Amino acid sequence: MADMNWWLAHNFQEKLPALHMRMQVIKAVRGFFEEREYWEVETPILQTMPCADMHIHGFATQYFGADLKPQRDFYLQTSPEFAMKKLLVAGAGRIFQICKVFRNGESTRRHSPEFTMLEWYRIGADYKAIMDETEALVRAVAQALGVETVDGCALLRRPYRRLRVAQAFQDYARIDLGRMLENAAAFADAARKSGIRTVDSDGWDDIFHAVMAEKIEPHLGADVPVFLYDYPASMACLSKRAADPRYAERFELYIGGVELANAFTELTDAREQRARFEDEMAAKQTRYGFSYPLDTDFLAALEHGMPECGGIALGLDRLVMLLAGAQNIDDVLWCGKP
Repeated sequence: MADMNWWLAHNFQEKLPALHMRMQVIKAVRGFFEEREYWEVETPILQTMPCADMHIHGFATQYFGADLKPQRDFYLQTSPEFAMKKLLVAGAGRIFQICKVFRNGESTRRHSPEFTMLEWYRIGADYKAIMDETEALVRAVAQALGVETVDGCALLRRPYRRLRVAQAFQDYARIDLGRMLENAAAFADAARKSGIRTVDSDGWDDIFHAVMAEKIEPHLGADVPVFLYDYPASMACLSKRAADPRYAERFELYIGGVELANAFTELTDAREQRARFEDEMAAKQTRYGFSYPLDTDFLAALEHGMPECGGIALGLDRLVMLLAGAQNIDDVLWCGKP
């Protein structure tokens, strides 16, 4: 049920079972992190740089001085990542946050321009340790709610599947991704042979996402949740490179074909991070005609010294959708989309 008039009593009553489940999910999430002695933190929503991904877009706003004249441009956060990492530099060790985030240009049955993110970081952990912890979290929440399966996907089965991105391209699209990393033309040709429609203006990322959407994602998490890992380095601006430097230590979690979370072994090298920011914002300017200023305070914190760590962002609304069997994100939001 997706209805603009969510405040009508009959519409609200229809949503109540999913909303009660939402409360249970949040309670179970907090209990999970409290048991592991995480700190629950709060960070500013207003950011200098809303994100580092060229394909994610923020909402702009302005700060006025006492004279009501514009003093500074801000953006609503698309993730609390930069501020939470500054807390790691300051001395926090295990932190999590449940907060509102904002992404412009996103509104589908699984997307809302304003949604709830669960994000956590742990020093001394890499992406494989975060995989373990994410699996434990999903299993703990599912057990707390008494949900064993979602669309045939067994949430309580051990262990969850781990699949490299390159292997997924080979298995589901018959594409040798390693040979395509530096060659968009060859990648487009391979995609067409796999049945994917491409156009001359498609960039490498466009082709990658098209293959993922049509050939790979529908299969992920059909019977057991899947961690898809080791993404091309060009698609992980904030992640440490893998042993094969063409790839990055990044993973996404899929359940029932739905992408639920995105995680990294975090990049701690300030010089490399600045170069990646500059490259990503240059690409954004070329592609979309605008870009964002760099968060120089974040870069200064990295330069000061951020400990080795892993982190993850999980869409809490999508987790509720999956557990409640909802088909539209509106169904699990108290007040619907803005």
